[in-house]
Amino acid sequence: MTTMYREQAPPSSPVVPRRSPATPLLVLLWAGVPAVVALWWQDTGSVVGAAGWLTAAGRIAGLLCGYACAVLVGLMARVPLLERRVGSDRVARWHAMAGRYTISLLVAHVVLIIAGYAAQAHVSFLDEANTVIFHTDRVLPAALGTSVLFAVGILSARAVRRRVSYEFWYYVHLLTYGAVFLSFGHQILLGAQLAGNSVAKGAWFAMYLSALALVVWFRVLTPVWLNLRHRLRVESVHQEARGVWSVVVRGRHLEKLGAEPGQFFRWRFLTSGMWWTSTPYSLSAPPRSAQLRITVKALGNHSTSVSRLRPGTRVWAAGPYGSFTAGRQAAGRSLLIGAGVGITPLRALFETLPGEVTLLYRAHSAEDLALGAELESIARWRGAKVLYALNREDGSRPRLTPGTLHGMVPELADHDVYLCGPSGFAEHMYEVLHAAGIPDRRIHHESFEL
Repeated sequence: MTTMYREQAPPSSPVVPRRSPATPLLVLLWAGVPAVVALWWQDTGSVVGAAGWLTAAGRIAGLLCGYACAVLVGLMARVPLLERRVGSDRVARWHAMAGRYTISLLVAHVVLIIAGYAAQAHVSFLDEANTVIFHTDRVLPAALGTSVLFAVGILSARAVRRRVSYEFWYYVHLLTYGAVFLSFGHQILLGAQLAGNSVAKGAWFAMYLSALALVVWFRVLTPVWLNLRHRLRVESVHQEARGVWSVVVRGRHLEKLGAEPGQFFRWRFLTSGMWWTSTPYSLSAPPRSAQLRITVKALGNHSTSVSRLRPGTRVWAAGPYGSFTAGRQAAGRSLLIGAGVGITPLRALFETLPGEVTLLYRAHSAEDLALGAELESIARWRGAKVLYALNREDGSRPRLTPGTLHGMVPELADHDVYLCGPSGFAEHMYEVLHAAGIPDRRIHHESFEL
């Protein structure tokens, strides 16, 4: 059974692209690097000998690592300005990049400091490591925090990430907060540039408290208020295609959420076996004053359990997140390209995007076309087009090339492209779209796998 949402007239208001704060924010974040180096320079006297240079380099790496930790925590806070204006996928990439820098600087700090102290004391590296870790105040908690950060870094590597469950990765990732907490005392009490500088120490405290405040406000208090206010419950569950299910969620005053087609929430269903997992799912229909809908493909333990949800099940949600919305549109024409369950945010956009809209839906077979009846209905009443790219009878895949796209969509270069699907498909289509002459600024993609 398919839940059909009431059709609405397509919007006729002109599209005003939003200005992204991405570049100014990146400049602000990178500005902290020379500020940290300047702090080291101001409080450092002459550097003499190999031991002095190793120690000095280790202290610079430590300060930069401490700054990167604060940035890392701030980027985990799900600040609405970043999530909606910059985009969840871009913020996730920034977070991943900050994580790599943090781990690299942490390794450099540990190795250089121990090597410098070992050279100064004329002992081996391992002997000095034992002394520093187990016989120096405030270092053992920092060493534990370092171990946790290494574990998180290893699990966040793409090759490893794909081999572990989302739930396991998610909860291990949260240990980053504990790792940063364990290392903070070490930074303040043993950092040569902080321990004796009250102004620098105050600024460091302010930086970390600000990051902590963002996390508490947006990851704890805001979701609590949302769920107390809107009281979400499962209304119904419907099968859309093989292994694909839609969940309709009912709540109070949902228009006050400010959710837009194309955005997603993080959903926690308060029932046995599912309450402990918070998973991102996109809205698969425009939000309504009393209903939200998501459509889920059974790909793991959590998504498979969605089909067994019962009406009345309490729902805990956080969001809305993402900038995969009409706000990215810069032209009066749009091409939506979706594959698999990536069709879900595109279905909501297909109904609501202003101007001329074409949808290209890639699937294995007609039986795998989730929400197909709704897409056809929307195409009829708004005069849009739905195109399908299905496997041939022999199982071979259709080739989607620049020439194919130009043949399907005349004047393709004048279109915005909204792209959503599995990572391999999205990467391939990026290459095809570039080869077809579509610039990056016209290709809108948001991945929730990061």
